[in-house]
Amino acid sequence: MAKQKTIITCAITGAIHTPTMSDALPWTYDDIAQQAMEAAEAGASILHLHARDNETGAPSVNPDDFTPFLGRIKQATDAVVNISTGGSLTLSIQDRIRPAATFSAEMCSMNMGSMNFSFHPLAKRYKDWKFEWERDYVANSDGNIFRNTFRDIEEAATTLAPHDIKFEHECYDVGHLYNLKFCMDIGLFKAPVFIQFVMGILGGIGADIDNLVFMKKTADKLFGDDYRWSVLAAGAQQIPLAATASQMGGNVRVGLEDSLFIRRGELAESNAQQVARIRHIVEELGCDVATPDEAREVLDLKGGDKVNF
Repeated sequence: MAKQKTIITCAITGAIHTPTMSDALPWTYDDIAQQAMEAAEAGASILHLHARDNETGAPSVNPDDFTPFLGRIKQATDAVVNISTGGSLTLSIQDRIRPAATFSAEMCSMNMGSMNFSFHPLAKRYKDWKFEWERDYVANSDGNIFRNTFRDIEEAATTLAPHDIKFEHECYDVGHLYNLKFCMDIGLFKAPVFIQFVMGILGGIGADIDNLVFMKKTADKLFGDDYRWSVLAAGAQQIPLAATASQMGGNVRVGLEDSLFIRRGELAESNAQQVARIRHIVEELGCDVATPDEAREVLDLKGGDKVNF
């Protein structure tokens, strides 16, 4: 029997919820490109990308802030590029899907419901901030709702449908799975869907094994064989829950967007370091890591030759 192929996604640079509290977190065009290429070399078959303003470090959905690194990544790697449709708690869905539409990426993320997406406790943990805008942005997140209404989701799905983009459906709680099922029932998304169980974000489901099992059982009930899945655990549970997911037949996501650490109390040196660690664990536990082309086959992607960068 062939070994299971585990897809590793690496989330290179945070925009919504990752203050620049580590010098390892890339935010310039050059650093994003370099770390993305290194993560692909370490074993990531999918690269999840946000952009930042190259002068202020602020989250950006301006396609001009994606152009300088997308072409370099495509030229140097065969990795699947997954462009975020998150980007900011305060922007409209029209703004947030513009990069994915502009570049006709193979994949893009899509949050499957509105939520109290908050990271304001970080404002009390840090005194020194790299950028002036960060402290207020973080501190005020307790008053924001990350909006992804059914109308927003439908607009994103219909606008991006001509591009044949596969969505990474980010489900932060069990209700988001039911939202996705509804959207499939009305024809917005076709099987096989790719679900990212997002765990450990304040406002969403907690990052523990019981909750992971519950999310998986619910997805099995709703989607049967019509889905593929992965786990994103924020913070300290990133590596432990990724390892658990790989043994449950799932795929994994790591990266500095989700955790700045390689282990408790020790900052990661790079995205590639996190990829290398989870790859070692997955392989030691008896699974093979999927190549980009194997990921494309499993997820039914259109192929890297059909993007616009």
